[in-house]
Amino acid sequence: MREPVPHRFNLARYCLAENARNSPDKAALAIIGDDSVLRWTYGELDEKVRRLAAGFVSLGLPPKARIMIRMGNEADAALAYFAAIAAGYVALLASSQLTFEEADFLRGDCEASALVLGAAFAHEAYESESLQVLSPPDLESLQKTAPLADYADTGADDPAYMVYTSGTTSRPKGVMHAHRAAWARRVMYPHWMGLGPGDVMLHAGAINWTYTLGVGVVDPLACGAQAVLYNGRPDPAVWPRLIKACGATIFAAVPGVYRQILKYAADAAQDIASLRHGLSAGAALTPDLLSQWRSHTGKEIFEAYGMSEISTFVSSGPTTPVRPGSPGRPQPGRRIAALPREGGDTPLPAGEVGLMAVHRDEPGLMIGYWKRPAEEQEAIRGEWFISGDLVEIDADGYVWLHGRADEVMNAGGYRVSPAEVERCLLEHPCIIEAAVAERPGRDAGTTIIKAYVVAREGYELTEAEILGHCAQHLASYKRPRAAAVLEALPRNANGKLVRGALN
Repeated sequence: MREPVPHRFNLARYCLAENARNSPDKAALAIIGDDSVLRWTYGELDEKVRRLAAGFVSLGLPPKARIMIRMGNEADAALAYFAAIAAGYVALLASSQLTFEEADFLRGDCEASALVLGAAFAHEAYESESLQVLSPPDLESLQKTAPLADYADTGADDPAYMVYTSGTTSRPKGVMHAHRAAWARRVMYPHWMGLGPGDVMLHAGAINWTYTLGVGVVDPLACGAQAVLYNGRPDPAVWPRLIKACGATIFAAVPGVYRQILKYAADAAQDIASLRHGLSAGAALTPDLLSQWRSHTGKEIFEAYGMSEISTFVSSGPTTPVRPGSPGRPQPGRRIAALPREGGDTPLPAGEVGLMAVHRDEPGLMIGYWKRPAEEQEAIRGEWFISGDLVEIDADGYVWLHGRADEVMNAGGYRVSPAEVERCLLEHPCIIEAAVAERPGRDAGTTIIKAYVVAREGYELTEAEILGHCAQHLASYKRPRAAAVLEALPRNANGKLVRGALN
């Protein structure tokens, strides 16, 4: 039976207040670099959050103001996120991989009242009379404010944070989540993560990625466990060493990280002895990779499936046996169905392929798309919220993925809209037509984004020029890794692009 969501509920208080009161000296968050380690106890983190929250309040921001955070993979990003929510505002933790123009779009689209900049972005100039831009010295000063006596008295349905996701349109859309989203995650702890207060959770992602922020920070803190992140130089062999050094009991990553560990870390099996299991999300975990990991390490990987609008709701785990090739089945209390592609809200029988749908009574479901009522309505069918994923649900409730009904790509664990990348390509003065597609990468089970363009008459384009243009205007995870110049794009008799004919 699903636990009812408390009527008055603040996400930041839920993660920090009780643990700070009962176990103030217990390790809460550690961020490990190449030459440094930052560690905060629950007592320290709670006080720091309430101090910065009071600093945000002192700015005189309007109620439920959006505070956008543009920082690197650093501790202050987590601090600002929790502080904004603790003060009753709405936090938007943006990816540090975004270019300035992408970040400026998010800033304008969410109508941010304040923008927190990390050291790497302190030089950026944003033009808005209503925006308060906070540099690193400003943030340091606000952290010296006398702490709030208590966290904001917010309702469970009040907005707490935003994420931006790629849909089928050329611009990302904001997904608004309520405070109750954290409460809805409780079912994940026993049924996917096997997470409890005695655990040390090491996540391989950057803190400003939603997968990392949720699984790597919010969840362990809510459970009274320890969260550990790494912000040193990229090194695929570093993860087993970190697992050993911090005594991690649970490791979370995308499938590609597990593949790199097997390829580059010869002593991985010895170094990860403290692990009970690993967690995987963001991209499909192939049966071959799972088999190799089990054989080499003797450890299990529990996979999960979710979406920006709901987070994770299908998984394998301690209570759900792994079936290679499937991310698992719905966690207890989650109601899902496969709905007909052509329309209707009657669930399909077991074994038939349809659109993934989640019942609208799901407490983790978003409040809505920010300023996109038409797109929000398109995602609703009766009592169901539908995604663009095609799935088959078997007689035992296990979900089997069959790709996308729309054309959204998934490369490296990030969903990317073809329209957004194509819009960027068409801004090049020598390109008159453009298309992108997801294609196999060099390593088995991986994919990349490839661009296909048609040049203006009389102009010659090179792959390097095309990729360089994208590097100037797109976050690294959105950029094509290969490009081809064609005489014409493949189209059907009606002039519609045939994306499947691109190779």
